[in-house]
Amino acid sequence: MTSVSSPGGPTEVINARRTESLDAPRIQQLSTTATEQLFGRVNVVSVIEKANLAVTLCNEQDDILGHAALYDYPNTPEVDQAEWQPWLGQNYDTGNCTPLNTLFIHYFVARKEYAHGCAQEIIRTIFNAVPDLHFCFLVVPQGVFPEPALSAIFKPMEKLDSAKGPDGCSIFVSHRHEQAPVLHVRKARVEDHDDLTPIFNRQSDVLSTKYGDYFLAELIEAQDENNHCVIAEFEGSAIGFMSVCSEVNRALLAECFELGPFHGLCKPHPDDVLEPPREPTPPPAPEPSETAPTTAEKRPSSAASQASVKSKRSETAMTGEVPEGKEVPEKAAAPSPAGSVTGTPQTDKRGSKGSIADTAELKVKPKLSEAHMGESSTSLLSESSVATSVMSEASKVGSAKSAASRTELAFPTTAPEQRSPSPGEEPPTVPPRFTPVYRGESNAFCIHLFCIDERFEMRSQDFLPHIFSLFPEKDFAVMTVPHLVPEFPLLQNFVRVTPRVPSILAQELYVFHRAGLLKDFVVRPATSEDTSGVEGLVHSVEGREQLLKDLQQYNEARRDPDGTEIQSYVALSQQQVVGVAIVRREENVEYIRSHYNVEDFIYYNHHARAEHGHIHHLALNPIFQHYSKHFLKEVLRLSHKSCLYYPIFPPYALQETLVHHSLITALNEMVPVRARRQIAYPLERLGINAPSHRVSKQQDCYAVNHINRKLTLEPKVTINARIVVVGASDVGLSYLETLAFCPHLRFNNITLISTHGLPGEMAPEDLRINFLGKSHCYLHADHGLNSLRSWVNVVFGKMVSINRQTKHVIVAGGTKVPYDHLVLCTGEQYQVPAPTGADITQEDMTNATLPNSPHRRYLGDGPRNVLTVNDNTGAASALHTLRYDFLNTEGQLIVYGNSLDAYTCVHTLLTLGVPGSRISLVEPPLKPHEPTCFNNPLVEAGVQHELREAGVAVHSGYYLAQWNDGMGGDLVQSASFTSKSEPLRLECSFFLSFFQKMVDYDAFKAANDACLVYDGKLVIDSTFHTNDSCIRAAGPLTKFARRYHADQWTHANFNSKEVGFQLAANMLHLFDPTLENELPPTPEMDQLIPMYDSAKIQAAVLPGGVNYLHVGKPNLKVSLDTYMSSGDYGRELITGSIEGGNFFRLHVNQYRTVETVTCYSKQPIEITNLICLYGIHERYLNNLAARFDEGLVKDFYSYFREPWCLAIFHDRFTDFRHEVREILLNRPPSDEESLEEQVRQMIDEDMVLSKDQRRHLVDTFKDSGAKRSVETRLLSYLSYNYYHLPMYAKPGMV
Repeated sequence: MTSVSSPGGPTEVINARRTESLDAPRIQQLSTTATEQLFGRVNVVSVIEKANLAVTLCNEQDDILGHAALYDYPNTPEVDQAEWQPWLGQNYDTGNCTPLNTLFIHYFVARKEYAHGCAQEIIRTIFNAVPDLHFCFLVVPQGVFPEPALSAIFKPMEKLDSAKGPDGCSIFVSHRHEQAPVLHVRKARVEDHDDLTPIFNRQSDVLSTKYGDYFLAELIEAQDENNHCVIAEFEGSAIGFMSVCSEVNRALLAECFELGPFHGLCKPHPDDVLEPPREPTPPPAPEPSETAPTTAEKRPSSAASQASVKSKRSETAMTGEVPEGKEVPEKAAAPSPAGSVTGTPQTDKRGSKGSIADTAELKVKPKLSEAHMGESSTSLLSESSVATSVMSEASKVGSAKSAASRTELAFPTTAPEQRSPSPGEEPPTVPPRFTPVYRGESNAFCIHLFCIDERFEMRSQDFLPHIFSLFPEKDFAVMTVPHLVPEFPLLQNFVRVTPRVPSILAQELYVFHRAGLLKDFVVRPATSEDTSGVEGLVHSVEGREQLLKDLQQYNEARRDPDGTEIQSYVALSQQQVVGVAIVRREENVEYIRSHYNVEDFIYYNHHARAEHGHIHHLALNPIFQHYSKHFLKEVLRLSHKSCLYYPIFPPYALQETLVHHSLITALNEMVPVRARRQIAYPLERLGINAPSHRVSKQQDCYAVNHINRKLTLEPKVTINARIVVVGASDVGLSYLETLAFCPHLRFNNITLISTHGLPGEMAPEDLRINFLGKSHCYLHADHGLNSLRSWVNVVFGKMVSINRQTKHVIVAGGTKVPYDHLVLCTGEQYQVPAPTGADITQEDMTNATLPNSPHRRYLGDGPRNVLTVNDNTGAASALHTLRYDFLNTEGQLIVYGNSLDAYTCVHTLLTLGVPGSRISLVEPPLKPHEPTCFNNPLVEAGVQHELREAGVAVHSGYYLAQWNDGMGGDLVQSASFTSKSEPLRLECSFFLSFFQKMVDYDAFKAANDACLVYDGKLVIDSTFHTNDSCIRAAGPLTKFARRYHADQWTHANFNSKEVGFQLAANMLHLFDPTLENELPPTPEMDQLIPMYDSAKIQAAVLPGGVNYLHVGKPNLKVSLDTYMSSGDYGRELITGSIEGGNFFRLHVNQYRTVETVTCYSKQPIEITNLICLYGIHERYLNNLAARFDEGLVKDFYSYFREPWCLAIFHDRFTDFRHEVREILLNRPPSDEESLEEQVRQMIDEDMVLSKDQRRHLVDTFKDSGAKRSVETRLLSYLSYNYYHLPMYAKPGMV
């Protein structure tokens, strides 16, 4: 916060922020005639939209006082944006100006009375926000002079004597040293102590408490040739301090971090062992699949974070001291080829039957966004002999992607049908990881202590040239930072090093190479002479063959054989190639706009079609990673693009699709774009009114990552806190998705622990996908559209223990995964059922006389042919088993359960080819007052009829009594059951259990042994906290504490995706600086549990091929008859019949809003469309109730396929409804009551409105202008989304 004053007027406290497009109307109001003369008549929205940096000054009332928009090229038609540098250099002395350190003002406005102060503050803010910026230019048309506010800051440049232009403009400049000068850095002296102590004390008192008040003076006094202290000063006072040391515990860092890309922080040595021995040839790595994934590096660390001043202390890593109680391993973990990682080699033999047998190795998949920084057998310095200069070492090599991660990064080439998991199959033995051996001397020094006044922290990089001059023989500066310390500006120039397994250092390691000091980073179009340099840069990049092929095609023809333009650029430093990018025009712009929320980041209509680019390849030397955004910014400028897109395809995509891209090294700098829900169009009925083929065509699903000009100078907030999520349930996935898709945040340490990893890794197969019912939180395609594997590290395993004291989770096998925040989302799973032990040969043995409860937990492995299926992996395993061990043999199969999944399983078995006569469905009794899974007698009758038609034997009301008549054995050959009357005994070859879902025993034991409160389920409060503030939980695993007196309500009653979103929203307050601190709930609110609004959905394919859908309000389990007997139930609208296979039931509540949708159809139904009906007032549905009562609607299926209703199924219709509601909430200008206030007042007097009152409201609605506003908003909604909704007529068309 600062202030500006007007001559003789008031002083305003102002705040500088980035400009938003919504500011455009108020910015336009500040424009004057002088503004138009200086900058021309411009579209302010377009200027803001394409500016690299736009700054707005606001006062405390959020009134805009000033605005400036800056671009990376001049605003004059005399020169092309890609050629401004030579143009400027021909006419002015601008030898030091480069695209890295130069910006141009394209627009400036300010409130007249504050213009001088606003201009000064905006320019100062710009120089502070962009540390590399040194020149800010203003291009002034001929005959115009800048207004006084700008002329006071910008000075005219003198032309060179040889200048031949420019004729149409003159150039003014403002230098950094005039606004925010580079800090002077010198050796520290003891007398600096008094200046520095207040700065340290403001940020932390840890050091003074531990070492005394004069620790700083003692540290400065103890300087020698290996230890130096430097300070930065401003106007004669010390405002920053840094302590550096030449001693680095390189062995400890090598054990905890992937130092391969940095040559182990050592000098090159002839005896270095950089490549694994060629003999013997290791066995091939296992094919990646959802159940047997390619293993890759993981990055946990276990020591607690150390207190420091803003990072600032890293004594353990630098001096070799290890925290008490920690032991340094004798040697680093051996890295395995192809990015594999080996945990503790123990086998966990506990597991659900029918799933893949646990292997002896811990499997870890690192996120794709950091894969290029993994362990490498070829480092930055590997190919240089004796280092004669910085760049001869750093740029000759530059492996842009590590060889160790090749297999993980390589898109799988195996055909989908070759990846079916087989139960019990042992994967090939994973060879031990190769560890490079570095014999050279240390090539790094460390930063021990760093502190700077907050006012100057953006100039932290000014320390770097000086400290490197203190160690001329060292090339790397390293710094460790506790995980919970926010990333400060100094670290934005450093490269974060990927942690490895095992790690005993609970800190992040950052590295800076001497070559990073060079500002000689030039991006230009590639030429044929660059080919050899590019080959050296990408020699370990997976997909380099296609990259080099594209580069060759560019050099030969500048376009593909089909005419598609290719643009290729290289980044150079000291004339060496350190980066390469290959871009084509984005040909699927309409598809991306219609299928992804790219308009969250751009105003689409302000970007020409040719301005959208598609990144195919981008590789950058790791020591220049801090220039990744500048590289992208230059690619945008030189290619005349404003947006770039990069797709990530799922692992099962076809090789011909994957081969066109390599994994780019700048993925972290881009933002993931959410996919949009699509309308299921009745294309045949629409005919020529259907959306264009570019919009409606079916394509392979992929995730889209995006960057535009606005984002190139907008840094992300880096979060290093270790967030560990246990369980890939819908709740867990929603939580991960919410964090990963925060565009302004970068979470470096999100880890998922899951038995089978992330779902969606296998190619889609209807039989497997339909094995279980669907909640429609995530469909199979959604996983490919989200690509969480790009942002989340995955540990394949089962949590068996939690150590709350040392804050780590132990995975089966003994491997520790440390956390700062632990989120438990394991949910509930079908378990092996526990027989009651009843002997059916005894008389009067019924369900009333059982010796043991049928709901108790079965402990042990269970018989081998008792299968439970809980996810896609389990379904694939069960199908594999049944295909090969049951389908072609004789014997019976028992399906035990009365859940929806039991019926879908029966349908899957029938589809698989199992005769109905070989299937017995045994349904356990329902609990008292518990409805069936369908909660509709008509649907239940229809399902039973289809089972009978298929020949499936159905036995209702039976509990499992014994296997094999109580004789034991690891194979079930018969099963006996009890009922209210006669017992039942069935022979069986396989037993599939869908009896009841329970919390996994290992999850229960881990929580219970960790002393987390467990009361039937894990106990949480209304903000998801357990009794440990660092451990949160959500989903069916949990229940609310008894103090809420809401034992019947749990997260299982709600939509899991919404629960996961709310969990993430609750935690984002810990990380997101843009959010206000969350206030604790009031005592009254703290007694209430949160309620969620999203619909609870069940969808399945039932026996007979019947498509079933039920969409309902979150509710307790109460029978339909009980609900309908209540006075405020509303009414039901039904078309079709169960017998006809076209049953459709709508429940409209007393407020005439759709509350329940139930479909039972033998024809395909548009499930995603019909889900949208939930929560819609029946008047939106073309007066549905009135039309139904008049007999005009005979078939809801046909009714909701009519073109008129497609706008209701659009993903932005909910936003339109909210906009309409806002219109009704707004007060008229005359300060009368709003419509909403009038309605509330009438209802307070009498719940039933009279005809006169209704007529008065209608008249007010018309006369107040609200009616016209609603109509205008509707037309705007249809017009803006016309690419999706061309079937609607526009004004003027008829």
